[in-house]
Amino acid sequence: MKENQNIEWKESWRDEYLKWICGFANAQGGELFIGVNDKGTVVGLEKISKLLEDIPNKVRDILGIVVEVNSLSEVGKDYLQIVVEPYPYPVSYKGQYHIRSGSTKQELKGAALDKFLLKKQGLHWDSVPIPGVDLEEFDLTLFRKRALRSQRLPEENLNESDNQLLDRLRLLDGTHFKRAAVLLFHNDPEKFVTGAYIKIAFFESNSELLYQDEIHGNLFEQVEKTLDLLLTKYLKAMITYEGIQRVETFPYPVEALREALLNSIAHKDYSSGVPIQISVYENKLMIWNNGQLHSGWTVENLLKKHSSQPYNPDIANAFFRAGMIESWGRGIEKMYTACEEHGIEAPELDYEEGGLWITFKLNAGLNAGLNAGLNAGLNASQLSLLNIICENPGVQLNDLAKTLGKSVRTLERQVSSLVKKGHIERRGSRKTGGYYPIIND
Repeated sequence: MKENQNIEWKESWRDEYLKWICGFANAQGGELFIGVNDKGTVVGLEKISKLLEDIPNKVRDILGIVVEVNSLSEVGKDYLQIVVEPYPYPVSYKGQYHIRSGSTKQELKGAALDKFLLKKQGLHWDSVPIPGVDLEEFDLTLFRKRALRSQRLPEENLNESDNQLLDRLRLLDGTHFKRAAVLLFHNDPEKFVTGAYIKIAFFESNSELLYQDEIHGNLFEQVEKTLDLLLTKYLKAMITYEGIQRVETFPYPVEALREALLNSIAHKDYSSGVPIQISVYENKLMIWNNGQLHSGWTVENLLKKHSSQPYNPDIANAFFRAGMIESWGRGIEKMYTACEEHGIEAPELDYEEGGLWITFKLNAGLNAGLNAGLNAGLNASQLSLLNIICENPGVQLNDLAKTLGKSVRTLERQVSSLVKKGHIERRGSRKTGGYYPIIND
C-alpha cells in the first residue's frame, strides 16, 4: 500500500498533523496512519492509550469535527489509524484551510481559497453578486436578437424590461447583479473583472510576433468581434464561385472555431485575471483558456460522451438561451465533426496546469498547396481546382471533371497551368496515376 490521495503515513504524532486531517476533511476523506514510516513499514508507537484519548479531543476542539481513531497491531507493534470522512462544509485549522491534493497537503489561499469556499456553499464564481452596478450600463440587444431566433425563451419574456429579463435568467441576487450578468451584458466588464478580454496575435514563429489585437466589451460582443477579426484579418479565405454566387472557404471550419471560442469563454476561470489568448500561425491556430478541469477529469473525459458541467453555469445558461451552445456537453464532438467534414484533422486538446489548449492544424498538403496558390494570386477557378487536389492527393482527371462539372479538355488546360506554375505534379502511370500538391519545405 502506497501513500495516495486518501492515505498518509507518519512515524509519530505531532499536533501539526491536525492540518493533514483538515486536508482530508476538505477533500475526499482519507486515513492517517501514525506509527508507520514513509516506506509503509510499521515502526510502532509508545503511550498509544493516551493518544487514543488526546487525538479525538484535539480534532474536535481545534477542527470542530469528529474522527474515528483505531488501535491496530502488526508484528507485535501497535499503531493508530485515524479515519477522516469528507465534510460538506469548510473545515479550518486555526483560520487556515488545508486540502488533500494527490499525496500532498496544500494550504488554500487567494483565488484557490475563494473557489473552495464557494464550492462548499454550492455556489460558483460567476454567481457571486457585485454591489454598485448600474443597470443603465447594461446592453441586452445582442442577446434578445439571438434568443428570439433560438426560440429558447418565449417572445413575451424577451419583451420584458432588462431587469425582469435578467431576473428570469437567474442573474440577480436580491438587488445585486451577479458577476455573470456583468460579464455578459455590461459595457465595460473589466471595470469589475480584471482580464475579461481576448488577445489575438499572428506569429511567424514562436518568437516572432507579426501583429496583434485585443477584443474588449461584454461576452456577446467579444464572440462577434473575435470571429469577425479572425475571418477578415487573420485567416486567408479561398474564393470560388458557384454560378454567380461568391463562396469563401476558410482553412478551418467556422463552426469549429465558434464552438472552441464559446467553450473557452464558458469555461474560463475569470478569477485568474488572465485573458483568453488566440495564437495564429501559417499552419495552425491555437486557443488558450485559463480554466480548470473538474476534479478527477482528464482530457480523455472530454473526448468521450460526457455530461455538460460548465465552469460558469450562469454564463453558459445565457449562451444556451441565446442559441449559441447546447446543454449536452457536445461541444468537442461538434468541433471534431466540423473538422472532418472540412477535410482537416481533429483539433488537439492539451491540458496543462492552469489552462487548456485547443489546437487546429492544417493538413500538410492543404496548407502548403493552398497557401502557395493564395500567395501566387491564382484566379478563382485555379484556386478551386488546387483546393480539391490538396484535399484529395492522387485524384485523377476524370474525377476532377465530375466534381467540378467541367469537360476533361477544359480541365487539362487548367491542370497543365498549375503544373507549369509548380503547384501540383502528376505521379504514376497514365491509367492509375493522379495529381498531387507540391509541398515546399
